[in-house]
Amino acid sequence: MASLVRLDRDLRVDFVRGFALWAIFVNHTPGNWLGYATPRNYTLADATEAFVLLAGYAAGLAYGLVLDRQGWFFAASRVMGRVFTLYVAHIFLLVVFTAQVGLSAARIDSMAYLDELHLDPFATDPYRALLEALLLRYQPSFLNILPLYIAVLAMFAVAMPLMRRPWLMLGLSATLWLAARVFDITLPSWRGEDWFFNPLAWQLLFFIGCAMGYRPPGGQPLSVPWRRWAGAVCVLLLAAGAAMTVLIYFQWEFAQTRLPAFAPYLAAIDKASLHPARLLTIMAMTYLIAHLVPRDAAWLRGRPARVLVLLGQQALPVFCAGIALSFLGRVAIEEDDGWRMQAVVNLGGMAALVGLALLTAWYGSEKRGARRGPTPGLPAAPATDNG
Repeated sequence: MASLVRLDRDLRVDFVRGFALWAIFVNHTPGNWLGYATPRNYTLADATEAFVLLAGYAAGLAYGLVLDRQGWFFAASRVMGRVFTLYVAHIFLLVVFTAQVGLSAARIDSMAYLDELHLDPFATDPYRALLEALLLRYQPSFLNILPLYIAVLAMFAVAMPLMRRPWLMLGLSATLWLAARVFDITLPSWRGEDWFFNPLAWQLLFFIGCAMGYRPPGGQPLSVPWRRWAGAVCVLLLAAGAAMTVLIYFQWEFAQTRLPAFAPYLAAIDKASLHPARLLTIMAMTYLIAHLVPRDAAWLRGRPARVLVLLGQQALPVFCAGIALSFLGRVAIEEDDGWRMQAVVNLGGMAALVGLALLTAWYGSEKRGARRGPTPGLPAAPATDNG
């Protein structure tokens, strides 16, 4: 595995993204005991925020270099090529997920699966459901992260030149986020339902990542220097967020009865339009990780960390496989939720994800070797975001 893990990158990014992908797999498996160990139980931000922020970071790093070397049109075409790849992956995942859920619902006579996962339109109006899914206007449960990624990456293709003026880019992005929240603006969807993740709001987190990842020629990337007081504020924010998370998920009745003035605020912390509390939480975690975890930390190159680093470097196939495997894990745990089945689901799922990551990493290394082989002496193309 060591030879297939690329060590010429910021391994902190790959490690956190790999952890986020593991958390997505676990959290999408109802009844999984490891779900209690994922960040969503002790912080207001979860794997989705990390995934989107780091996607923006990778896009700013990779496509910013293409922008400066070959211009906006070529860079935008590369981004739109990535958008097409994500779209194909989403449709493939939609077909696989719908097939496995539908088959499971029929075999074990549990049509509640279709209703719970919002797949019932495929039973009542399959042709229209398929058309709307192709248009991204219909997104079943668990299949709404890639449409979000597609939408914000398409926005990025247009706004890419603004990376050279990061504060203007962030100001415009923040204005759009605020307008989306205040005026409840989102993209159109089928049956009057809003997008589960509003791209017009979530783009702010993506563009923050872009500003952090972009390396201007001869300059330094946008960063916030370390200050002890700022670190202390971040710790306090995370502690407050942990307390609020416990109230929301585990002590909601207590919050309603003992904290009647505070409960409405807790209920209003929405995920769909990226509530400010969630945004502040992920930024506080980012600040602490960026300054307290050295980029060249030895443990990031150790064997245990390399597993998550590998997953993070092969994010797209790992994410798609994780969604599909999570439903299989759910069916298995519903049959037997003992510790043996829990071990089979978690160890087997992780082994499958690592095996897929190894396969795609090997295939990618073979492609890079073949591409470099016939043309020695030419400058290597920049690595693009693979997540």
